[in-house]
Amino acid sequence: MTFTLGPRAASGGYKLAAFDQVGSTNVEAMARARDGERGPMWFVTSEQTAGRGRRQRAWIAPRGNLAASILETMNVSPAVAATLGFAAGLSEAAALRKVSVEAALRLGPAAPDYKLKWPNDVLANGRKLVGISLEAEAIGDRLAVIVGIGTNIIAAPEGTPTPAVSLAALGVQIGAEELFAALSDCWVEYLEIWDNGRGFAEIRRLWLERAVGVGQPVAVKSDGATIEGIFETIDAQGCLLLRTKAGRLMPITAGDVYFGSAASAGAR
Repeated sequence: MTFTLGPRAASGGYKLAAFDQVGSTNVEAMARARDGERGPMWFVTSEQTAGRGRRQRAWIAPRGNLAASILETMNVSPAVAATLGFAAGLSEAAALRKVSVEAALRLGPAAPDYKLKWPNDVLANGRKLVGISLEAEAIGDRLAVIVGIGTNIIAAPEGTPTPAVSLAALGVQIGAEELFAALSDCWVEYLEIWDNGRGFAEIRRLWLERAVGVGQPVAVKSDGATIEGIFETIDAQGCLLLRTKAGRLMPITAGDVYFGSAASAGAR
């Protein structure tokens, strides 16, 4: 199979650059933006050799996995653009549900349950399946925003802060091409809801419906410090609101998050 856009994305004017192998789809997307490309345009491969994810962690996609980056050029502030990650998580989860219908019927109660983990991960049965990263750069009077989405289709990395899993290990037998076509269409749907940040209240509501850990103990590690408490919700800017043992409500902008029984382990 070859990578193709879904029908909604194709009719919406999205462009596509597909690679047999590439160092980083994010790097390719940003290079095109600096050269004048304004998108919307997808950059996609099933083998990425030198990618970087959130917090500059290595993001390698062995052949058969999916690495995809979308370039959108917007007239929004960087703070508003940052909330696009929640729309990306919803898009990916929706695409996964679409391509997992057969597996859900076959596996029954053992079928993957796709949930969203703050800030930008998608989990399947409690393990990390998808990582999402965002970067932005001013291009003229607008902002080039690149959202990178990496999905473990045939293999999952080891040693990640949250244990990882692949679709193949979960019994979902699909290819990167099939998932990408679904993702490109779901992206159009949730980008319209997000509406340059004006629709983030609805994105927030939808995200919280599928979020893990709300109301549970949480530990957040950032810059060598650990904060523990209860995950209350996310605010209008997408910050995690953590209620400390002293009752103080703290907004968290970034960090590695551990929920439930993993909270105490992650805090060490």
